Amino acid sequence: MKKFFFDLDRNIATTSRLKTVCFEETYGRHILRKVIANLHIERALDIGSGEGHDLTVLREYFPKASLSAIDHKDIHFEKLTNFEIAGYRLNIEKDKLPFADGELDFVIANQVLEHIKEIFWINHEVFRVLKPGGFFFIGVPNGLAFHNRILGNFGFHPTCNKSISAHVRIFSKKDIYLFYQFIGKNFCEIQGFYGSQFYPFPKSFARILSVLLPNLSTSIFFLVKKVREYDSEFIKHVEETNLDSNFYLGPEHGTNS
Repeated sequence: MKKFFFDLDRNIATTSRLKTVCFEETYGRHILRKVIANLHIERALDIGSGEGHDLTVLREYFPKASLSAIDHKDIHFEKLTNFEIAGYRLNIEKDKLPFADGELDFVIANQVLEHIKEIFWINHEVFRVLKPGGFFFIGVPNGLAFHNRILGNFGFHPTCNKSISAHVRIFSKKDIYLFYQFIGKNFCEIQGFYGSQFYPFPKSFARILSVLLPNLSTSIFFLVKKVREYDSEFIKHVEETNLDSNFYLGPEHGTNS
């Protein structure tokens, strides 16, 4: 299998440069706990799992579930094995996910989608392997976070999408809603929206602000449910709209030219 083309930048530090900020809040694992508390999960996948922190949360709630992870660092696979998590090394921007259609209950992409170009192919694969009634849990940096809006007023670029960084996409609440409501209107629904982390405030205050103003949070999270069968709508969208980028559409399609 091929390596990722991007670095997930996971676990490179334990705190933000701002000493008041709790770095772990960026990953919103308290939100993941809240989301899965009322679900039944038998087979789950974490795309860009790092050391498997999100999957260990699932393991707490579903000790008998079959858990799988995709990552690119050998050291992570060693740790994943210790938690009885099946690890796969592949390029999510070109490779098919190693699961049959409708095989999974739950897929996680937490702080991953901002690193990729091939958002249509990745979503195509996610909704292919999800069963109807399954969920896609997404966490991404918020380009319109409180601190980014202030920085923009002074001519500064959003901190989550500097050209010198590994991030290539920028997200906001309305943009994600548009993406899934427009392309996915026949097969999916966004059933939850949440915020976590709130620069430059400490954890206790940040959690309050993230509940009151989730659309201004530093990280935003979405729970997307597959409600009906998927019929390659993400691929069809690129083909039908003739987008002016050479998006990868699968081995039978090559790229959108």
